[in-house]
Amino acid sequence: MTETPVTRPTSAAELETVMGWAAEEGWNPGLADAAAFHAADPEGFFLTLVGGEPVAAISVVNHDEGNAFLGLYLCRPEWRGRGIGYATWMHGLNHAGSRCVGLDGVPAQEANYRVSGFVRTGASLRHEGRVEAMASAAVRAAKEGDMPALMALDARATGYARPRFLGAWLSNEAEVRETRVLGANGDIAGFATWRACGSGTKIGPVIAPGTGEALTLIADIAALRPDGPLIVDLPEGNTALRRALEQDGFTVPFATARMYRGPAPETGPTLQAIATMELG
Repeated sequence: MTETPVTRPTSAAELETVMGWAAEEGWNPGLADAAAFHAADPEGFFLTLVGGEPVAAISVVNHDEGNAFLGLYLCRPEWRGRGIGYATWMHGLNHAGSRCVGLDGVPAQEANYRVSGFVRTGASLRHEGRVEAMASAAVRAAKEGDMPALMALDARATGYARPRFLGAWLSNEAEVRETRVLGANGDIAGFATWRACGSGTKIGPVIAPGTGEALTLIADIAALRPDGPLIVDLPEGNTALRRALEQDGFTVPFATARMYRGPAPETGPTLQAIATMELG
């Protein structure tokens, strides 16, 4: 007789296992992403076990009183088709309560997400390639004192505040993650965070007033990260930066459907690239 699945919160150590599953699925997560994910909402990560064996996972991170984001929805291949993934899904959604919930889902699952009340609002497009490396005198590493300004820029770009997530995501860790800040007239005009991955370097979010400033940040990171592809996830509507990167030879290996259950937050024009398809 098969044991009853049990879904419970995921520990930080167990989250590393889940990130390993994500890598097996081809998601290529940042090497230090897991800790930042967990810091965002430790109670929002769930693991389903059968007989003590981890078989499925999901995250539903509550960022503020009105907004949550769903990600890391995974079920081990040998356990699919038994209702375990769906039960894990429902357990995670309950954590959001009445909040609006966003997700980046594979197009093949769009119909299933619609059944749970999610509506497509656009897409997120992965771009991989290289730009000409060019260190900029206007760009520097973020400092602790920059955090309030960076969080304010992010909130205006994304349409909601996510201080717990950013507190971990924007912290610099030698060789695996760094946030670069773009200055203008003595103020912070934008920023971008790079993370080392199993293959290449992911860059996100990219918050900047225009395409030129976004490219300045990406080119500066290219100088710091000379090996492997640069990976940037762009909102479908950011046609200017998409065009610029694709003219530089970036390819689009895949896209996800951006969907929301509830009123979607109103993003601003400074959102050049999202942080991650897992947390928006």
